[in-house]
Amino acid sequence: MIWLTWRQFRGSVAMVAVILIILAVALAVTGPQLASAYSAGIDDCSAQNTCENFYNRFFGAHQLPFMALTLVVLVLPALLGLFWGAPMITRELEAGTHLLVWNQSVTRRRWLAVKLGLTGLVTVASAGLCGLMVTWWSSPLDDSAAEGMALMAPLVFGARGITPMGYAAFAFVLGVTIGLVVRRTLPAMAITLAVFAAIQLVLPTALRPHLATPVTATFELGMSNMESLSIPQEGGTPPRLFLREAVPGKPGSWVLTNELLGPSGKVIPGGSGGSGAVIDVSSTSGPCAPGSAAAGAGDGCLGEVNRLGYRQKVTYQPLERFWQFQWIETGIYALLTAGLTWLSFWWIRRRVS
Repeated sequence: MIWLTWRQFRGSVAMVAVILIILAVALAVTGPQLASAYSAGIDDCSAQNTCENFYNRFFGAHQLPFMALTLVVLVLPALLGLFWGAPMITRELEAGTHLLVWNQSVTRRRWLAVKLGLTGLVTVASAGLCGLMVTWWSSPLDDSAAEGMALMAPLVFGARGITPMGYAAFAFVLGVTIGLVVRRTLPAMAITLAVFAAIQLVLPTALRPHLATPVTATFELGMSNMESLSIPQEGGTPPRLFLREAVPGKPGSWVLTNELLGPSGKVIPGGSGGSGAVIDVSSTSGPCAPGSAAAGAGDGCLGEVNRLGYRQKVTYQPLERFWQFQWIETGIYALLTAGLTWLSFWWIRRRVS
């Protein structure tokens, strides 16, 4: 039975193996150069205290391959579930070849166990190898990533570490289970893709933020958490303040909520991702007046804003929880995979004839 399954599956394995080998060679050639350029840039900018500018330049120069490789790792589990999981059983059911096997000495459970075990292991290994290779190659870019592309960000998190293995195992067994129930290849593939995509969209937004209790803190305003402070050129118009999706002293954190608090402690709308928060600071006289010497640099006006009691209130998941979240989320997908595996064995014994 193992030999027969391998004979049916070896063409697909060979194709994925060739793709992974090409990817491994490309990453092995370019990875050390990327790490060397990052290390040299850090040494230079540390001496000049201009590392913020270096991070932006370095990430911007390599953003296209960063995004492309991230997308490859995110899409691979879905493709494996779509083209390996969903058709694996439905092709046999549609052609009737399963009856030939079952009429021999091979039981239904053994037939399904061999197919799930052999193909599932290759699926998990393929996704895991791809994810770990990209994690190694992207480490300098993850350290310098722009806001929204940091390691804990939803788009990047799922393409790093061990989570691609959990995604691949779940997508594969999901395809097999749906194939057993639907018993038609194309509908099974369509349903598998729809269900897997829906779960991949819902989990990062609904469940992942609560895998551990988020941290909530307030901070004074400064260059690390403020995008800009707009000082009007005409007197009488109040200044506008724009917050950054960043946590002072905690680079790489996943920001869940980002709000501007007024002197009374109430939230001022528009501070993060909006048109800017209108702050009650005099723009006709004092540090925030257009003609004042301090207004041009912005330091004097920002000092006045902090003196009046404006603060950033941010809820976030810190970067140091990355591996904790990786293990928890992979475990969740492992439990879902185990549940679908049980359902597949129950269904093939009770429902499939």
